[in-house]
Amino acid sequence: ALLAHEIKPPLSAIRGAAELITRANTDSKQNQLANLIVSESDRVTELVNRMETLAAGNTINRKSINIHEIIDHCIALAEQSFGNGFTFEKLYDPSLPDTFGDKELLIQALINLLKNACEASDINDKITVKTVYNLGSRLTISAADSDHLSMLGVVVINHGDGIPDAIKTRLFDPFVTAKPDGTGLGLALVANIVTDHGGSVDVSDDDGKTMFQINLPITRGMS
Repeated sequence: ALLAHEIKPPLSAIRGAAELITRANTDSKQNQLANLIVSESDRVTELVNRMETLAAGNTINRKSINIHEIIDHCIALAEQSFGNGFTFEKLYDPSLPDTFGDKELLIQALINLLKNACEASDINDKITVKTVYNLGSRLTISAADSDHLSMLGVVVINHGDGIPDAIKTRLFDPFVTAKPDGTGLGLALVANIVTDHGGSVDVSDDDGKTMFQINLPITRGMS
């Protein structure tokens, strides 16, 4: 938190100065460089925000949430940004009850999974998102909580090159990535958010298909 406090103000000043240059300047080359400063400032700010989130942990505001509405929202966002050009296939189990969690944090986790799937795939590939009911998976949210909750699963599937063997055992560790321009924080945040919800993340990678499945508790009283 202290590091973020020291870094963010000068970054904001640098970004603001670069924006002023683009408004007052007609030189296209200088404007191109100024726009680069703006975009890189935004990238570093986002990186600092992610590091801050990992360090601080998450405050969970739990309530009943329709997971399919969350997925639809995330796919709509993806289609307008990093997922433009991809086909998103939805395979939903309509019988699933609500999950029990924090809407904003679950959106962040699912956006990260969708972004990871797109970055691992070729443009125009199909990304499949399906939901399942984990009949055999039951979990206690905390040691003081005697209520065992059944779990629902959200599975994100891509058909890219798969996960490199060198990072398979450290996939959810911060700063571990096989992407040349990756931060290695996206999947670490997914694991952090899902674990804070009392859930888990499963990964499989074979036969040209990579699957990430997050398992989340179903609303109390409905399992």
